[in-house]
Amino acid sequence: MTAWLLVGITLLLVGVVWLLSLTHTIVMPVIAAGVIAAVGSPLVAWLARHRVPRGLGAALLLLAIVALGAAVFVVIVAGIASESGSIGNHLSDAKDTLAGWLKDLGVDSSKAESAKQDASTATSSSFHVLLEGVAKGIEGLASLVFFLSLTALSLFFLLKDGPAIRSWVERHLGLPLPVSHIAMKRILQSLRGYFLGVTIVAVFNAVVIGGGALLLGVPLAGTIAAVTFIGAYIPYLGAWSAGAFSVLLALGGAGTDAAIAMAVLQLLGNGILQQMIQPFAYGAALGIHPLAVLVVTIAGGALFGAAGLILAAPLTSAAVHIAADLSKPATPPPAAAPG
Repeated sequence: MTAWLLVGITLLLVGVVWLLSLTHTIVMPVIAAGVIAAVGSPLVAWLARHRVPRGLGAALLLLAIVALGAAVFVVIVAGIASESGSIGNHLSDAKDTLAGWLKDLGVDSSKAESAKQDASTATSSSFHVLLEGVAKGIEGLASLVFFLSLTALSLFFLLKDGPAIRSWVERHLGLPLPVSHIAMKRILQSLRGYFLGVTIVAVFNAVVIGGGALLLGVPLAGTIAAVTFIGAYIPYLGAWSAGAFSVLLALGGAGTDAAIAMAVLQLLGNGILQQMIQPFAYGAALGIHPLAVLVVTIAGGALFGAAGLILAAPLTSAAVHIAADLSKPATPPPAAAPG
């Protein structure tokens, strides 16, 4: 019976994921809005306690998020686009340096040149995606606008009617109401704690890496700091991709010594120093082993793409805490006073 139960649960999960993939046009905006609403709803509740109507508070927060997103888009994308010529020149210098290293190590010159051409092709493709991928035509732009519009609309209603929606979900989960309440509470706590921790770590990494690049004389230190900050929101893969980007810029723009120093700085920033600050940043929000975070993050990304990369760790943490809460013995009611 247990085996067939596991088979049924697996088939149910596969069917749900398949249906969600077919309806990704609306599912992905709602997921994105749900994550933002989980993090931002305490602010709306705080405004409501200070006599600001919940609808007005939701609208104000939504406008603030849109303004922040627009500012980040302008600063990051426009900044990288304006420096694309410099970035290309620096990376070209880095490829020449790498080819020289290969020749010094005794590698055949034709193979070294082939490696250089492969790096050039990969770099050109990466920057084409980075700088021009969003503008591949009206269809792509319309799809982005449609996604952002659905996300903004969903976010407004989730912020405005969050408590009512949560109450409805708890009543219709098919579980005892106390169990549903514990599950929703833990999921929201894990999402809030996780993304607050990620933001703290992202700021820390951006300051360390950007400041180090500035001291080392690496060009585009501000761009490196910005890319490092954004990359921190993509678990593991984002930080190391941003690190490779900064090392290549250091190699091409400031020489071998600066590249080695930047590589050491990246190892420290994404390794020892980050491990020192993560316990304070995450606190008890996750409560799972770092190896478990790595495994579920990579597995979630392989199964569900970007959404799996971002949500796997907090949802796993929530499941662990829910199981721990439900395993606790129920507190017996206080005994009646003799009388």
